[in-house]
Amino acid sequence: MTYQQTLDWMFAQLPMYQRQGKAAFKKDLTNIVALAEYLGNPQDQFKSIHVGGTNGKGSTSHMLASVLQEAGYKVGLYTSPHLKNFTERIRINGQELSKAAVTDFVASHRDFMEAQGLSFFEMTVGMAFEAFAKAAVDIAIIEVGLGGRLDSTNIITPEVSVITNIGLDHVQMLGDTLEKIAFEKAGIIKPNVPVVIGERQEETTAVFMEKATMCEAPILFASDQGPMDYETDLLGTYQYNNVRTAVTALQTLRGFVISEEVLRVGLKKVVQNTNLKGRWQVLQEAPKVICDTAHNKEGLFYTLEQLKKESYKDLHILLGVVSDKNIDEILPMFPENAHYYFCAPDIPRAMEVEELQARAKKNKIFGKKFSSVAEAYKSLLMNLKEGDIGYVGGSTFVVAEVL
Repeated sequence: MTYQQTLDWMFAQLPMYQRQGKAAFKKDLTNIVALAEYLGNPQDQFKSIHVGGTNGKGSTSHMLASVLQEAGYKVGLYTSPHLKNFTERIRINGQELSKAAVTDFVASHRDFMEAQGLSFFEMTVGMAFEAFAKAAVDIAIIEVGLGGRLDSTNIITPEVSVITNIGLDHVQMLGDTLEKIAFEKAGIIKPNVPVVIGERQEETTAVFMEKATMCEAPILFASDQGPMDYETDLLGTYQYNNVRTAVTALQTLRGFVISEEVLRVGLKKVVQNTNLKGRWQVLQEAPKVICDTAHNKEGLFYTLEQLKKESYKDLHILLGVVSDKNIDEILPMFPENAHYYFCAPDIPRAMEVEELQARAKKNKIFGKKFSSVAEAYKSLLMNLKEGDIGYVGGSTFVVAEVL
């Protein structure tokens, strides 16, 4: 199969959460354990840091990878979803996995994966673990896909576990309270493995403390560590919490030499070292257009606060969402005095643009609807005048299509 045929085959297997939602969520780790055993348990052949949480886990993962690369280590990085290319999910020292490696993996293991009935995500995790083992990475940063306890990445025994924060997201799968979601995220805490919690939250602290005590895992809350003066090239004031979490995790990591200078340089070269996209990314200047993948209440709070600090004549917002988000919780956060361009990302989970427009109208948010993200973006660019600002967001998949 060609590379594109290979991807088409992977996407066509059992449901893929990013496209279809709840139907893709599995309730046990049987499949990934079987795949790992079949591959020779590659996850046991390299050291790792496991990163979960509701918001910030992608940025934190990239920060960790950048600093460790800057320290001279060979670093694997597994994240999801991808924005432009599938190969973004699996990187070694910032270089994406080759298309040939993707096709070779599927060609070599397709019979087993079909017989086992593996999902898209399970196959991708297996592919990442095998790639990191073959490359003999010194350490891999592994981002949780969804939840933690039952996530396919949760067969690793890391050097440090990291949980950035807890918010009400994916409630259909993880539970409808912060405590229930924290329980699922706490599933990545392992016996005797240090765990760093990014933000101490009243509703979730007891959940993490209980699991850490049960596992005899040393626990640190990054938000208790006091102010830090580290800077990062990732734009957005909300990155401060992610920096603090990453620094605390690196200070907890044993067996790796990271000088203060390397730490500072690594945090300032995240985009250069890891090629991260979609976090307060400036798509063009004069007039300025920004995109951000924030898509839930907690993430959008910080992003929209940042937007308020920008100076502009008129604000233009391109907005699309997925259908399983609590849209009535999100919409009141958006400014009423902006020009809106409503659209739907090209995935089955997308909220129909007519419904988004109608729900927005109830929140006194008015705008035009478009048949695609591309059409909406084209219109936004045409309408921007000198001194205006454009913002693209609401869904990772909207940002992906614009990029």
